Amino acid sequence: MSVPPEIFKAYDVRGIAGEQIDAAAAHRIGRAFARVISDLSGKPTTDLTLAVGRDMRLSAPELLRAYRDGIVLEGASVVDLGQVGSEMLYWTVGTRGLDGGLMCTASHNPKAYTGAKLVEKGALALSGERGINEIKELAIGTALDEEPQGVTPGTVVEEDVYAAFQEASLEFIDASSIKPLKVVVDGGNGMAGPMVGPVLDRLGLDLVETYWTPDGNFPDHEPNPLLPENRQFIIDKVLETGADLGIAWDGDADRCFFIDDLGRFIDGDFLTALLAESLLEKQPGATILYDCRASRVVADVVQSAGGTALINRVGHAFFKTRMPKEGAIFGGEVSGHYYFEKFSNADSGTIPALLILELLSVRGQKLSELVGRFHEQYFISGEINSTVDDADAKMTLIEEEHRAAGATITHVDGVSVDYEDWHFNVRKSNTEPLLRLCLESLVSPQDMEEKRDAVLGVIRS
Repeated sequence: MSVPPEIFKAYDVRGIAGEQIDAAAAHRIGRAFARVISDLSGKPTTDLTLAVGRDMRLSAPELLRAYRDGIVLEGASVVDLGQVGSEMLYWTVGTRGLDGGLMCTASHNPKAYTGAKLVEKGALALSGERGINEIKELAIGTALDEEPQGVTPGTVVEEDVYAAFQEASLEFIDASSIKPLKVVVDGGNGMAGPMVGPVLDRLGLDLVETYWTPDGNFPDHEPNPLLPENRQFIIDKVLETGADLGIAWDGDADRCFFIDDLGRFIDGDFLTALLAESLLEKQPGATILYDCRASRVVADVVQSAGGTALINRVGHAFFKTRMPKEGAIFGGEVSGHYYFEKFSNADSGTIPALLILELLSVRGQKLSELVGRFHEQYFISGEINSTVDDADAKMTLIEEEHRAAGATITHVDGVSVDYEDWHFNVRKSNTEPLLRLCLESLVSPQDMEEKRDAVLGVIRS
């Protein structure tokens, strides 16, 4: 099977296992990855050490072997972490000073999917602007049709990093401060159970464990808590058990999502504000990054806590690259990706869970109380997708209309339109003919709905 070009996305590789990505394709991608890391680092492939890992998907064992064998064939050495959460690979690459890493995962996608998340030294994610397009050209071209000549294959070392990773994650909190909160946890049959579970077990919590065992069949629901149908279970469970909160993870467990004690899903921008507030108590005056879709609550909370809030382009590659440049201690995205300076600027599904548990324990407040002040002041639409024929033309039309009306227009990512008491962002999908709208009003829920419907009317006309 030739390698289909459409599997190479803006931030990773993703496709149907066996149809778009089989062992032969994975082998070529592994080889291409080693060569591109060599070019980016300025080191010969024979001097590279790269980490690999996989999630619990049914296709993952075979495909990880193929990625690994491709890397080794090019002369690079491999540290094989086995079945891990994605952030465990990022942590290993970052803390060990490795040259890069490849995680065999399809994150939150349905059962049939597979893919690869790719990072270079420092756990910096590759993207379409750095690395992924070069891997694509090598993988689909003829340069890899012959085996490399005069290259001694690299070595493979298998390593278990669970204990070391879990110890490192606990350094983010004062474990002795955690109260015996009742917490419903939903691993979605992904990697959260083995990765986060032992850490939570050490904190004296009253855990209600659901779908905590990795199972690539996903017998109950897809591992994507952003979809309402996939989080209804944990909402019901929190209310049924009278829990203090619920925490759900996506498939590779590098994102976590929260349900408060009233059964409300907490939006990513509200959670970013809470995490920023918590971290600024520990590191006053620090810099925080947030994405251009976010509620103004993030900048408001950061500024009131004495920090500096910087708006950023959407996407993990752009957060991870900018954070060290700005000296930022934390970055948060609406999508539930949360990045930490002391975690190689990588995203984690473990650290946010620990920080929120610590915040609730120290403050002695319910999660609904901590976010209630946000619900009373900031009225957000969430991200709304619309299929369009000409996304660029629509964005131009929107920009011209609102510029004429006196709005401030910026282009951090897509088109952002700001008025004094409401604002919105419209951006194109990287992979589909979609426009994505996030809108907020500071007036009322009704005002948000009116403004939302007006902008959608232009987009969908």
